[in-house]
Amino acid sequence: MAAVRISSRSGLPSLLLYLGIGIALGQDGIFDVQFDNAELTQVIGYAALVVILAEGGLGAQWKEVRPVLPAALVVSTLGVGISVGVTASAAHYLVGLEWRQALIIGAVVSSTDAAAVFSVLRRVPLPPRVTGLLEAESGFNDAPVVILVVAFSTIGPVDHWYVLIGQIALQLAIGAAIGVTVGWLGSLGLRHVALPASGLYPIAVMAIAVSAYAAGALADGSGFLAVYLAAMVLGNSKLPHWAATRGFADGLGWLAQIGMFVLLGLLVTPHDLVEDFWPAIIVGLVLTVVARPLSVFLSLLPFRLPAREKVLMSWAGLRGAVPIILATIPMVSGIQGSTRIFNIVFVLVIVYTLIQGPTLPWVGRKLNIADDPSEAADLGIESAPLERLRGHLLSVGVPAKSKMHGVEIGELRLPAGAAVTLVVRDGQSFVPSPTTVLRRGDELLVVATDPVRDAAEARLRAVGAGGKLAGWLGTAGPGAPGGAGAPGAGGRSGLPQAMKLAKKLGGGRHDDDHGPGRGGTGEGRGGTKTRS
Repeated sequence: MAAVRISSRSGLPSLLLYLGIGIALGQDGIFDVQFDNAELTQVIGYAALVVILAEGGLGAQWKEVRPVLPAALVVSTLGVGISVGVTASAAHYLVGLEWRQALIIGAVVSSTDAAAVFSVLRRVPLPPRVTGLLEAESGFNDAPVVILVVAFSTIGPVDHWYVLIGQIALQLAIGAAIGVTVGWLGSLGLRHVALPASGLYPIAVMAIAVSAYAAGALADGSGFLAVYLAAMVLGNSKLPHWAATRGFADGLGWLAQIGMFVLLGLLVTPHDLVEDFWPAIIVGLVLTVVARPLSVFLSLLPFRLPAREKVLMSWAGLRGAVPIILATIPMVSGIQGSTRIFNIVFVLVIVYTLIQGPTLPWVGRKLNIADDPSEAADLGIESAPLERLRGHLLSVGVPAKSKMHGVEIGELRLPAGAAVTLVVRDGQSFVPSPTTVLRRGDELLVVATDPVRDAAEARLRAVGAGGKLAGWLGTAGPGAPGGAGAPGAGGRSGLPQAMKLAKKLGGGRHDDDHGPGRGGTGEGRGGTKTRS
């Protein structure tokens, strides 16, 4: 936990801290633990990478990824090819490595690491287009890179480039088809089958995602792409108990990273890194200032993206545990010089993550494309299903800059069958009246029947983004649920039905004449109380 806090405060990806722990435990370290099993490290690293990709896919927002999906696919395929070619040429001509070793290094370091990138970007709110593109690229480019590294690490002659391209295209197509199919079937089952305990939902979601990897690998497709896409489908399917699932996946992802990084630190021998330090610096410099920018700018030529966003993407190509894991493949395959390849990749990742990680937020601000963190206005909505009652409890948090601040309950115009049944303000809860004015920091409990659950959430998000005039400002769209002129848009239209659900759950009484929720203009604990 201390390492996580240091990471978040210093701006360094947690990768470096956990690698440092592994190095301190291993050879030349404090405890001098002798560990040189590259095959075991690769197996555990693959397993951890599956969990990390699943966690990343679950957190990917389709509304952010969809507009940039074509660009992300081009960067993670054509961009990878450009980066491999430029980096391999530098490793061959500047460092003196033979072509097979140079190609392996070029392929290994051409994969960006989602965990490393977003451990830094969490502190810098970026526009959805940039965030979606970086996230999708980090999730997609692992698959073609793994295929290239395995092909270059096979004993014997390397296949022709057009054969490799065909293999990559086929494996990616199989992996994508299996990932989407498994994710869709899994989400369908979880939405229609009530598990006996809420704690089983997170386990079921992760099991489905991991099964997508297994199915993709068995079908000679890309298992890494399959698990990422399956998790993305699951993460955007409005599954029951989603908050618990997301928290479980996040914790599991952290455990996977910690174990993987410590193991990689154990595998390295620090005194062997000295002679490979400068070759790593040279290759990394070419990768950072030539190969990565060239791959980004050339790949995104068909897309109309501002140059400053491309510059940020070029600098945000952080390398994390993935390249170090991939560097164990030639070691397991017995490729000549594989130990030197591992050492060069290890030094390169550490040095350039130390440079790029802390400076990435600064670059985003200097390019003027980092949003003000206080301007985030999207609502946090969590849902718990009520299977037997055919209803949903929506827990809604009102952020500091949300335009829901100052809106009366009646002005939410929720669809018939949905109502705000409880407000928590300053640690105190009360049943609101239609004239209760919402304030920043409020927590709302909304009860919605199953048919209007999605419409109620859409309306709440529209008001959060556009205020009480969301229907007229176009935020909710013509004919949107709860919008201007929508049927049943009255403030209390769904109150009786929703309150029956709340009473069955043991909810508090609804009494407009008593309690802190009574008037919109009352003093003390009234609905219009202003927070100090």
